[in-house]
Amino acid sequence: MSNLKMKEAALIYLDRSRGLQKFIDDCKYYNASKQSYAVYRFNILINPSDIVELDAELGNHILHQPLKAAQVFQSINIVLKLTHLPPLPSYSLDLCKFPLDYTSQRFYMVQGIVIAMTTLTKYTQGARFLCSDEACPLSKGFQYVRVHVPGATESATVRSDFLCDLCSSSLQEDRKFRVLGDKQIVEIITTKALHAFQGYSNNQPFRFQSVTVFLRDESVNKMNIGNEYKIIGIPTCVKTSQTAVCIEANSITFCNPKVPSGISDNFRCLLSLTSSSCWKFTAILANIFASQIVPPGTYNLLKLCLLMSLVQTSDRNKELEDCLDLLIITSDTLLIDRLLNFSINLVPRGIRHPISTEIFPTLSRNKYGTGAVSIQAGSALLAKGGICFIGDLASHKKDKLEQLQSAVESRSITVYISGKKFGDDMDQQMTFPVQCSFWSFVDMDSSSRRNIQKTSTLIGQMDCSLIPANLVETFGLLINCNESSPCHLLFPTVQHTLKKAIDPEGLLYVASKQFTTEDFGKLLAFAKDLNVEFSLEAERIIHGYYLASRRIRTDSICGSKLSASALKYLVSLSEAHARLNLRNKVLKEDVLIAALLFETSLTLKYGATVFCVAPNAVFPFELYDEEYLEQRDIYLTQCQQQLQQFIATYGPGTAVFASDE
Repeated sequence: MSNLKMKEAALIYLDRSRGLQKFIDDCKYYNASKQSYAVYRFNILINPSDIVELDAELGNHILHQPLKAAQVFQSINIVLKLTHLPPLPSYSLDLCKFPLDYTSQRFYMVQGIVIAMTTLTKYTQGARFLCSDEACPLSKGFQYVRVHVPGATESATVRSDFLCDLCSSSLQEDRKFRVLGDKQIVEIITTKALHAFQGYSNNQPFRFQSVTVFLRDESVNKMNIGNEYKIIGIPTCVKTSQTAVCIEANSITFCNPKVPSGISDNFRCLLSLTSSSCWKFTAILANIFASQIVPPGTYNLLKLCLLMSLVQTSDRNKELEDCLDLLIITSDTLLIDRLLNFSINLVPRGIRHPISTEIFPTLSRNKYGTGAVSIQAGSALLAKGGICFIGDLASHKKDKLEQLQSAVESRSITVYISGKKFGDDMDQQMTFPVQCSFWSFVDMDSSSRRNIQKTSTLIGQMDCSLIPANLVETFGLLINCNESSPCHLLFPTVQHTLKKAIDPEGLLYVASKQFTTEDFGKLLAFAKDLNVEFSLEAERIIHGYYLASRRIRTDSICGSKLSASALKYLVSLSEAHARLNLRNKVLKEDVLIAALLFETSLTLKYGATVFCVAPNAVFPFELYDEEYLEQRDIYLTQCQQQLQQFIATYGPGTAVFASDE
């Protein structure tokens, strides 16, 4: 097809897609502005499907020779913005496969998670050059105008060694006609790379590296650290201190997670069989969960809390109040570490924080020499919408723990950029939301703790003096998993460990075969996507319990009233239990479990009160069978009556509450 025919097809497409009208509007904008431009820049939105249907050859030209195709539309600075690419393997660039194609200069689609980004800097969109010989006819006019093309560096647009085609004299830039645009650099990694942060092992080594993406003009600030995007762009090779493959972004699309299709048949059958009770289904889930790591019936309280925290994660931008942080007190750190590591692999963004890296964002100089500051994500931002497992709390230094406390309390982290240090005129600060739940544990059996452990004068209270009190308070749940706790059954655990040592891949229990790890993954994916709302009765009980608890915990021993975050955690726990039951409505039975778990945590922190909850209130018996589940329901019903009595005695509207206020 001739160039004229292509221009005719391009004109028809612009007319049909209202591109001509946008072109006219852009011209009016430039005319209205009083600035002098060496070059005028126009964005044209291209739908490949529509243009291929109109003219296949022009569509092929745009997809495979985009730089030349831009000249078909006009000999000015035209940027063709694609809406999408054909869903074919040849248009996708897999960041795990090497080498990456950067020589064809055509569009590819890449998908990845942002792990770093720079502050904004300027680049040269276009510049006017004049011949330095005044006698030369090309010392005037706009004969030498250079514009940025995708993949080009700054030196390709502006430098001092350009020569005049007519007289070979050097060209000089007319700086008053230089047109500047915004530029930002981000780094992405493939989603598969998250396996490296999950303690993932399948005996097959894999390789990944980050890829740099250049954002310009209208594309800047459209990507956030921790989010996953599909990027259409042109790969190119950039040479700095080392050669690297980069991508000049043409269009950016946020990756919406796939909606889960449902749960396994075995779980569906179990849900049906336990439908007569609001507590049986979650009890069985906790009992059989992670049977690859611990035998069924052990650590049930902890496993229930883990499942509830997992269903409060989200692949979407949900409220920050949904997060459910866990701090575990244990004397068996190896087993707890394995259990938590197993659990984070059940959600897409379960991140095990490497101790050699940073939890929160850090700053460095941009390696491409643009003068911008590069902000590295850190584990917390990388775990966006998931879990950040930070290991033993004692392994972190005091300043990092203070930073953690601040981030958990405010659900945000602020990065301060020193202008003096990074060569800028002024200081800057950037704030990032922290949208993950934190898991950690404390080894109460270490030698340093055994030597200085104190005996508490309050019933049920644990000695947490080696952990900053404010930090303990910021974690939603404090869970006791040592040898004296009801969830620790020594003999079954030892037997399980020995059997696993003999047959590491073996499934030791019937539950492991009926309800696989994949089944639990599907269940959690479906449950966390449910939208839940409170029934009026559940809302009344949760507010009554919160106000009553706040009242009775105000004295010279227990200290100040419960903070507002306590109500947030109660709401989150209630929602989590409802989601784990695959319900859309929070019932009073969900609030009871939330209250029992929260009261257990408060007792460990401050000691017992008049609303005395046994450490094993949620799981009062060891054996698991049909009779046990019935007995547990009766026990929890009695607990519900005690909760109602507690609210009636100390809650709002009572004489005690009124006199306190």
